Formats: sequence, structure tokens, C-alpha cells
Amino acid sequence: MTSSGVNAASKSSRMNFRDFQTRASTWIRQSSYGRKWLLLGSVIGVIAGLGAVAFYETLQVSNWFFLKVLAGYSVPTPIGEGYVHASSHFSRPWAIPVVACVGALIGGVLVFRVAPEAEGHGTDAAISAVHHNPRGIRFRTVIVKIIASALTIGSGGSGGREGPTGQISAGFGSLLARLLDLNPTDARIAVSSGIGSGIGSIFGAPLGGAVLATEIMYRDDFEVEALLPALIASIVGYSVWGSIEGFGPLFGFTSNFHLTNASQLVWFAIIGILGGLVGLLYAKGFYAMVALFKRMALPRWARPALGGLIVGLIGLFIPQVLGTGYGWIQQGLGSQLLHIPLWIVLVLPFARIATTGLSIGSGGSGGIFGPGMVIGAFVGAGVWRVLAPLNGSIGHDPAPYVIVGMMACFGSISRAPLAVMLMVSEMTGTLSMIVPAMVAVGLATLIVRRGDDTIYRSQLKSRNESPAHRILAGLPLLSVIPASQAMAPVRCLLVDSMEPASAVSMMLEYKVMGAPIVDVDARYVGVTLYQSLLERSAQSETFRITDAIDSDFAPIHSAVRLDVVLEILTATPQTWAAVIDDERHVVGTIAISDIVRGYRRALQSTLREATELNGDQESLYVEVNKRSTMVALPLRNAGLPRGILITLIERKLEFIQPTGDVVIQAGDRLTALGSKADLRSLKELASGEPG
Repeated sequence: MTSSGVNAASKSSRMNFRDFQTRASTWIRQSSYGRKWLLLGSVIGVIAGLGAVAFYETLQVSNWFFLKVLAGYSVPTPIGEGYVHASSHFSRPWAIPVVACVGALIGGVLVFRVAPEAEGHGTDAAISAVHHNPRGIRFRTVIVKIIASALTIGSGGSGGREGPTGQISAGFGSLLARLLDLNPTDARIAVSSGIGSGIGSIFGAPLGGAVLATEIMYRDDFEVEALLPALIASIVGYSVWGSIEGFGPLFGFTSNFHLTNASQLVWFAIIGILGGLVGLLYAKGFYAMVALFKRMALPRWARPALGGLIVGLIGLFIPQVLGTGYGWIQQGLGSQLLHIPLWIVLVLPFARIATTGLSIGSGGSGGIFGPGMVIGAFVGAGVWRVLAPLNGSIGHDPAPYVIVGMMACFGSISRAPLAVMLMVSEMTGTLSMIVPAMVAVGLATLIVRRGDDTIYRSQLKSRNESPAHRILAGLPLLSVIPASQAMAPVRCLLVDSMEPASAVSMMLEYKVMGAPIVDVDARYVGVTLYQSLLERSAQSETFRITDAIDSDFAPIHSAVRLDVVLEILTATPQTWAAVIDDERHVVGTIAISDIVRGYRRALQSTLREATELNGDQESLYVEVNKRSTMVALPLRNAGLPRGILITLIERKLEFIQPTGDVVIQAGDRLTALGSKADLRSLKELASGEPG
């Protein structure tokens, strides 16, 4: 085929994709809540299930190659993964630290050379994306996360597999948000559903995964809007996972526990108290290790190798720290626990805290959920091993104490107690531990809450701190004004077939630092920035302006309300957006300054209507002078006339809800309602000039 034929075919495929994109985004926007999330949740669930399978199989290959082939050692696996027992000894002890170092080194080089955001445990990055930029997870980050995590954990690093799988489906949710122009609310739900369905799939715990999607975003709150989409995604994801890897609990069906006496709850209360304290130590120890490695003079890509080397050396004495550790939990659930030396049972929670910090806190890739379960499991196992010989009422089965230990330790420090209780119940095939778990998890959570600690630093305290929820609660009028009423005309519009030099000249002519790009049918393609065009065109002669599209910029439909627009512009790096119609034609642009003007017009119109109903009331828009006595005082102490109602405070390009605690600053613009005499007094007060 000639080059002209190839170009024509490429152009035709791009046009076909844009046709599909237009139809799909229009269908999503016009669909009911149920239809929309039945489709999106199912698609996210399919990717979550396939992603979990892909990572699991990649991890299995890495584990087999590094530990079994090179080091001659087999790690144990739980019942749901074949129930393989650990090797009785190290056939090549010298190889354990070597392979752990090499695997972490390769993973570190891959991460820091290709996608630095894949560093660490991943779940925190996905939570941060939900709150601040749900469209911003790059797809290559997901691929790098899979490979780097498989290398780190498969070579013996202490890490869990939930971080990578959660990030896979979260990244796909982010991709859907970009492709389908999902509004911020739907984008957040898509990413949070991805986190829950990915983790729920690989642990075989779909209900717990769905609840996790709502609970893990906040320390003391729930993202309730995500529950139904997450349930759909988790069910589909688990169905895909189970169809390939098999259904059934990860740790098999444990023996049922029967509570026969309230005094039995004392043992679980002890586990709860210890679990909370150890959970606090886990969070503080992990981030202390992160800070320690950041201070090291080593290159970032080399730090995981040092961590891996130390983990390998520790593993020679305590092999239970190598890999995910789920096989050791399985042994703790049965009589095999008695074959593990008591000193290892007691030391293992602290050894796992240290090795997880060395493996993941050093910059390696993997999850911290899994190690948290191992830590909690052996807290419970330690309580049983110590107390069983001393008091026969504790019982002869360690499983209840190991299960509750898992729930209490990580459920408390992850600030997701309900989700973790459900997930561990699903992984162990029993709900009989719920009552003892409530005692233990409740006590552990109370201990963790005293210091407001969490293992996930990106969690917000509550929905009140969420940018999206705060905007809607503070400025309800934004939710009724469409973008079409506030947008500005397009100053500069580029066509995707333009030469880069012509595009640069056009942007210079119109004095803009960024401009929308459209295709030959005038449909939106993306946004490019002047500096990016300039740099990319200097690097390549075959460069096209579509190669410089900034994926952070999301288009906004003309019917979208200003509360959504403001969330997009404040929660992402972009400061303006192109406004499109149903056919994706660019009909305008909108920036925060346009929102301010649109909101001000709507507010003044509303106030005029209110004053017409009450003849002695008027509205006033006034700026606070730096000489005013109001400056630096809370609104309640600013000396306002008694009949004045402040309805809005504008500070630069920010709207502020006028509560009594807001401290007035010079330059603040106040919108007020009151009588003529009171408004005249307010004007004099704001100007700083006595009447």
C-alpha cells in the first residue's frame, strides 16, 4: 500500500473512532442512571477480572522463575491457589538475597525510567486520583505497575497484589472518563469502582470489594454514590476471575465458630487492642521507612534494590517474610501453626512491617493490603499460641483468632473496617466470626482514631473535605446554571491537519497559550498548549499537532451545570476548557473567570427577584478596601449592620461560602442583601471611609 493509501486509511479509522466516541458519549449523557452504570460497571468489571488474572499469572511466572528456579525455594500457597507447602530448607541460601535484590532492581529501573507514578503501593495514587483528577491515570502506568509489582513480589519482596489489580481497573475507569467525556462525578465513581472491583476480584471477595470502593476514600465517611456501580463491577469482575482461576474462598472454608459464652469475647477484645496498636505501628513504621529512603543519596531506581537485598537477608532467618505470605496465613488457620516456632509467630508481625517498608517504602512496586493481613493474622495467632496453654476456654482451633486478627489490624489502620470484615469473611468462607470481629475491630478502630492515623495518606477525612461535595454544598446556585450561559466565544481554533508552524503562528497572533483542536468536520479532538507545540515541533520534523494533545484537558458539554465545570477546573491541572455540543462541535470556551461572572449574574438576578418581592430590600456588590476595619476579622466580628445578609464572598477566582468563621481579606468582593440604609453603612465599612 502506498503512503497516501496508509494515510487515508489512518484518517478514516480516526474519523470512525470519533464517530463512535461521539455516539457513545451522547448515549452515556442521555441514559438513565441504571442503564449507564449497568454498562459502565460491567465494562469496568470485565477489565478488573481480566486484569486480576493477568497480574496473578504474571506474578506466578515471576515467582516460579526467581524463587523456585534461581533460588531453589518454594513459598507456600493457600487452598485457593493449590495449597503448596513451603520448602523445608533453602537449597541455595546465597541466592535468596541476590534474586530479591535483582528483581527489585529491575522493577525499580522500569518504574523510574518509564512511569514514576507507579512507585509504591498504588492504592494511594488511585485514591488521590478519585479526589483530585480521576481522568489523570495514564494507561502505561498500569502496564508498568503489573510488571514491576510482579518482579518485586515474585522475587521475594514483601508486598500484596491488591495494589496493582486495583490500579489496573482504576486506570481503565480513568481511560473511560477521558474517552467518553464523563462528568467529574461519574469519573470519580468509575475510578473508585475500579479500585473495589479489582481488589475484590483477585481476593475472591466481590461484596467486600464493592463496599471497599465506598469506604476507602475517606477516613470517617462513605462515597455512597459508588455503591451500586461498584457492586455491578465487582460481580462481573469476580465472575471473570472465577471462570478462569476458579471460584471458592482464597483460604478455603474454615470451621465455623460458635459463641457459647460472653466471656469468650475477652480474648477477641485483647486481639482488637493489640491489632489497633500494631496497625498504628504498621502505618508509622512504613512511612518512616519511606522517609528514610527518600533521604538516601542513592538514585531512586537503586533504592528498591537495597531494600530487596535486606529483605532477602532477613528471609534467610524468617522465610515467612518472603512474597505475599498468604500461604503462611493458611498454615496459621490450622494445626500447622503449631509447627511454626513460637518466636517466629511473635516476631513475624514486626518483621513484616519492616520488610514491607523495605520492599515497598523504598520505591518498589506492590500492595500494602496483603502484608497488613499477614501482620494481623499473626497478631491473632500469637495471642492464641500464648494463651491456649494457659486457659482451656480459648479453644483448640486458632482459626477464629487468626481471622479476627486480620480484620482488626488492617480494618482499623486502613479506615475501612466494614469492607475488610466482609472481605476476610469471604476469603475464609465464614460469617460466623462477625460478632467477635465487631468487638475486636471496634476497639482497634477506636485506638487508631485517637491519632487520626491511616495507612492510606490520600484519604480525606470526610465528604466535607472533598472538592466536589464542598462546591455543591457551599454554592448551590451553581447546580442550575448551564455552561452555555457562562461560556466565552472561541478566540483560536486549530484544525488537526494544520502544520505545527502554522498552529504556533496562529496562537501567537491571538495571544493564547492553549487552543482547542478540531477535525475536518469541526468536531472536538483535544487541546494543545503553545509551549508543548513549540517543544515537540523542535524535536521532530514529522510531528503533527495532534501529537501534542494534553490529556489533562476535558471538554465540557454546553448543558453541563457550572458546579460540574468548577469541579473540573479546580480538581485538575487545566484552567479552562472547550465547550462542545451534542455533535462535539466546539461552541465556546470556559474558564474560572467566566464561571465567576456567570454566577454573579445569576445571583444578582435572583436577588433582584427577591427584592421585588420585598420592596424595602436591595442588593449590593462591594469590594473590601485594605483600609477597612473588616480586614483580618471573622465575618461574625466584622461589625456588619444588623440587617445585612452576606450571600457570597469572592476572593480572586474563588467562591467562599459566607460563614461566620470566614476571615475577611482586602480585595474580597461581597454580595449582600439588606435595606438601603444598612447597605449604605456596609459600603462605608468596606471602603474604610467613615460616612
